[in-house]
Amino acid sequence: MKLLAVTACPAGIAHTYMAAEKLERTAKQLGIEIKVETQGSIGAENVLTPDEIAAADGIILATDKGIDKERFVGKPVLECSVADAIKKPQELILAFKEGNVPVYPPVSAGNKEEKTEFSPRQPRSQHPVYRSLMNGVSYMIPFVVIGGLLIALALGIGGEPTAKGLMVPENSFWYPLLKVGEASFLFMVPILSGFIAYNIADRPGLAPGLIGGYIAANGSFYGSEAGAGFIGGIIAGFTAGYLAKWIKSLKVPKMLQPIMPILVIPIVSSVLVSLLFIYVLGAPIADLMTGLTDFLKSMQGSSKILLAMILGAMIAFDMGGPVNKVAFMFGAAMIGEGQTFIMGALAAAICTPPLGMGLATLLSRQKYEKEEREAGKAALAMGLVGITEGAIPFAAADPLRVIPSIMVGSITASVIAMASQVTDSVPHGGPIVAVFQAVGNVPMFFAAIAVGTLVTAILVNLLKKPVS
Repeated sequence: MKLLAVTACPAGIAHTYMAAEKLERTAKQLGIEIKVETQGSIGAENVLTPDEIAAADGIILATDKGIDKERFVGKPVLECSVADAIKKPQELILAFKEGNVPVYPPVSAGNKEEKTEFSPRQPRSQHPVYRSLMNGVSYMIPFVVIGGLLIALALGIGGEPTAKGLMVPENSFWYPLLKVGEASFLFMVPILSGFIAYNIADRPGLAPGLIGGYIAANGSFYGSEAGAGFIGGIIAGFTAGYLAKWIKSLKVPKMLQPIMPILVIPIVSSVLVSLLFIYVLGAPIADLMTGLTDFLKSMQGSSKILLAMILGAMIAFDMGGPVNKVAFMFGAAMIGEGQTFIMGALAAAICTPPLGMGLATLLSRQKYEKEEREAGKAALAMGLVGITEGAIPFAAADPLRVIPSIMVGSITASVIAMASQVTDSVPHGGPIVAVFQAVGNVPMFFAAIAVGTLVTAILVNLLKKPVS
């Protein structure tokens, strides 16, 4: 039997490659040939060729974001989440041996996104709303990173104190980089909106989503000084996507079918989304965003600590899963609103689970199997570059002891960072972000990470027993 697979998580950093490794290792143990294409943040690697697809006995699509599935028409296709490929790869592979994986149906011109109905025995993929949202976030993140990093570098190195705060002189070398960073932020909301719509309605949804996102972010269209921000972009993306998908489903004469995806659907969807935001949704959402920003600015003392505790717990709870991504997306979006202290707390919490588990294996080697001690070394490396997923092998093996421990550690790091007014201008965590001067109050940032890491390691080792 020859199988193919595609793995793709929203961030395209850790889960994508962990799922690929699990599938390859399990297939080898079962004596089955498999090739896995990874669609990570670097792009598609180990790409499946048309000949390989034609010769394959089946395809596993372990994806949490939208991918092109047209090339798999006519082949047995099993769709699942990336988490399924990591946790139960053998079940996925054996489904093809049992012969209960349906063939992916040919798509019609009027319904390009037709879905296959799987039997109850098949693993279910994540909710389409979540997948669409994460698809938009995955494309948005590079723009936030570029904008935040360039602005932080320009202000940190070329900024001069003035009566209005830290400013970069116009004749400075760093001024153009500051403007490039600001331009990158301008793309953030339209890209988020556009690729949410793209995941829902494919290419016909992209232009309406981008246009709707731009209008949502630009308050001048509806008489508001502040735009509707990331909340407006999310609403615009889903509105444009489902509008485009609904228009695609309409029965039209064959003569009109060729121009539907390139003319009719984009124009009608764009006009409807634009009018909806200009006359109905734009101003109320902008007022909501202004209120949220003012509320976050006003948070002091216990309320700020409570927010840090919630965010820290969410980051560690599923280590890159849906709960983690919700907290991360909130922090990333707030960078664009100028509330970088939220990402500062998250940045400390993000790296604490892998660093804590790595340290735990060094402090109490007798409580971990040889494979876990090796995983501890990898976890330390992943923690330094802000990849929370480095703690997953430990949580999978002993969830009742590990997950509470890493949650307490992340909460500790998040609270210390929040109380110390640590800021982070890029949507990422770990010591690596301090190297690029994206962090404010660096000493307390490292202190928060160190304390959170130590708390994690001590707590999990107190709970664990020596291995036999």
